[in-house]
Amino acid sequence: MSATLSRPRPDTPTAGEESFGATLRRLGAAQKGATGAPAYSRFVNRKLGRLLAAVAFHAGLTPNAVTVLSAASSAAGIALLCLGTPSWPLGVAVAGLLVLGYALDAADGQLARLRGGGSPAGEWLDHMVDAVKASSLHLAVLIAFYRNDLVEPAVLLVPIGYCVVDAVTYFGTMLNEALRAQHGAPTRAQRSDQRPGVARSLLTLPTDYGLLCCLFLVFGAPHLFTPLYTLLFGAAAAFLLLASVKWFREIGRLPR
Repeated sequence: MSATLSRPRPDTPTAGEESFGATLRRLGAAQKGATGAPAYSRFVNRKLGRLLAAVAFHAGLTPNAVTVLSAASSAAGIALLCLGTPSWPLGVAVAGLLVLGYALDAADGQLARLRGGGSPAGEWLDHMVDAVKASSLHLAVLIAFYRNDLVEPAVLLVPIGYCVVDAVTYFGTMLNEALRAQHGAPTRAQRSDQRPGVARSLLTLPTDYGLLCCLFLVFGAPHLFTPLYTLLFGAAAAFLLLASVKWFREIGRLPR
């Protein structure tokens, strides 16, 4: 999640004033908090995003432009999934485009912070793109299952359920952050001096969008992809159920 800025602050170094390595180091000091972040997003995607943010900075791209590139990459992967026939090359292509789109999604926010801050319009654009791709990906799986007659009819309920679970999880996460900020409570995106535990990141790995992107590497083997996809759906549904109870209690402790 990110907030983007249309123009840099006057005191922010320009691409011509610092080396690529210096940009990466400055990005390392401008990271948002990692509380609650699953393992792939925390340890892989943010590093990929940092590299792409540095490339975008030296290429003169704005955060909004990076958000558009992220949307285009994700949309291309989703379109291939809808229109293609399951095969190993298709799975690799879909996974590659989705992984790139997710890395660019991390890059736009890092680029915004690198340039000195963000704007509500940029944050709105980023969240809208996230919301569209989160649901569209599962609907694309549904279309692929149906078009290619890959599963029994009852299994078609899995991507439908996954779509609902991901949409509700995304909405709940955003609502929690908005209510916390409104009532003066710390948000999970804020930096903290306390390093979040690795165990928590590993426990939430099955709910990680990045892991789901990588799963399409085996889309060429439906007998392997389908049970793994169903397993991730079950993990995501269980997480939402448990998290909802926790979120309700946390929000209930906020001041009136």
